[in-house]
Amino acid sequence: MSQIPSLDIRRFNSDRSAFVAELGAAYREWGFCGISGHGISDELISGAYRAFQAYFALPEATKRKYHVPGSGGARGYTPFGIETAKDSKYPDLKEFYHVGRELPAGSHYAEVMPPNLWPEEVPEFRQYAYGLFEALDALGSRVLSALALHIDLPEDFFADKTNVGNSILRPIHYPPITAPDIPNVRAGAHEDINFITLLVGASAAGLEVKSHAGEWVPFTAEADTIVVNIGDMLQRLSNHVYPSTTHRVVNPPGEAARNPRYSTPYFLHPNPDYLIETLPGCISADNPNRYPTPITAHDYLMERLREIKLV
Repeated sequence: MSQIPSLDIRRFNSDRSAFVAELGAAYREWGFCGISGHGISDELISGAYRAFQAYFALPEATKRKYHVPGSGGARGYTPFGIETAKDSKYPDLKEFYHVGRELPAGSHYAEVMPPNLWPEEVPEFRQYAYGLFEALDALGSRVLSALALHIDLPEDFFADKTNVGNSILRPIHYPPITAPDIPNVRAGAHEDINFITLLVGASAAGLEVKSHAGEWVPFTAEADTIVVNIGDMLQRLSNHVYPSTTHRVVNPPGEAARNPRYSTPYFLHPNPDYLIETLPGCISADNPNRYPTPITAHDYLMERLREIKLV
């Protein structure tokens, strides 16, 4: 079985044309690629995980202080057993927290991008969570620059379309599984909504990616590798040149199921008012425009959040 590749993003500076070609090929084939050489420090990542684990270890009533009912989980805490993969009968076995972009005073995006909630019980949470948010945002911008070049767009094509993106850092806690033969899984088969997702913590087993042949391929990355995958918004924009691949997080076998799992994806979104309209360069006789009606990023997001029962 072929393997999902991992590439060193430092080659974007030292060996650009080859790196762009290899990265583009990886995404056309898999919709997934591991990214090493990213420069995000171990101290930032490990500090963030310590803060996230400290939060999830708080009493349920304390965690729920940061739950905002009716908000779609846009900021703060979403309790266990709410998010449900599209077309799944059972909710995922996870709880999570959302950190979004900090907006300047008077931003016209404030109506759809609420302020962050910071748990006072874990003072270091804000420093580490927002530090990781900014680091992954910058890394995601570099990946998008390479993808733009691969489809013959200017390197900075995405810069003014994502600079105030409604992006989300999502620390996730998958608690120990103690009940036998439950039908739920830690994360049901799904595709992501956004442009690209950057996953910190894929070094723990469980992530599986569905190949073109329909096989589930495990992808457990090296500890220093961040897994980056295409989301549905970029699939739509690129007319499926970049596919948004189905993936899931399976329950581990035997005693391993009794261990918790933590991971932190960063969902990189375009600016809320960005109009997702098929790129002309991705339309051809062999690949006619699948999406003749454009849609704003915010409207698309709300459609999808309803499907997964967050709103």
